[in-house]
Amino acid sequence: METSLQNDSPNPAPENTAATPQWALLFGVAVQTIITDQITKWIVVQSLDYGETWVPIPALKSIFDITYTRNTGAAFGMAQEFGNIFLLIAVVVVGAIVYYYRKLPTGSWLVRLTLGLQMGGALGNALDRITRGYVVDFFHVHGYPIFNVADSSIVVGVVVLVMLLWWEDRKIAKKEI
Repeated sequence: METSLQNDSPNPAPENTAATPQWALLFGVAVQTIITDQITKWIVVQSLDYGETWVPIPALKSIFDITYTRNTGAAFGMAQEFGNIFLLIAVVVVGAIVYYYRKLPTGSWLVRLTLGLQMGGALGNALDRITRGYVVDFFHVHGYPIFNVADSSIVVGVVVLVMLLWWEDRKIAKKEI
């Protein structure tokens, strides 16, 4: 008797129906990150002139303010001279996230969440580059480069992912002892 792994029915089932909630987490976090990022940028652009500063919490004015800036470089204003190469980098990052995401074991929800943050941040800034030619930055923590929600999402996603990988590596090392 011959068997086939291919589903020849007219309405084939999804490749892995159990993974659908896993993908919903990635795309849900990414979309929420993009929406939050774009809304906050829109508010800043509508409320402030380029270069203008607003102090939302007067008691913290020496530490934090909102300053509308335009960034043609990387996150936190780095590498301004490289311009739109960061749009290509965003596409590569999103492709790598989707590729890697497919290989994650079922579960791993925190890893999936971090990848959603990174993907949403990359796409939020890419959307700015496409529509404006620059990225709107506005959070100004004094002594630190001005940034936005997308930048924060990327950094938080990367830091938590690195911590998770480090934690997992420690668990494996303890088992080997």
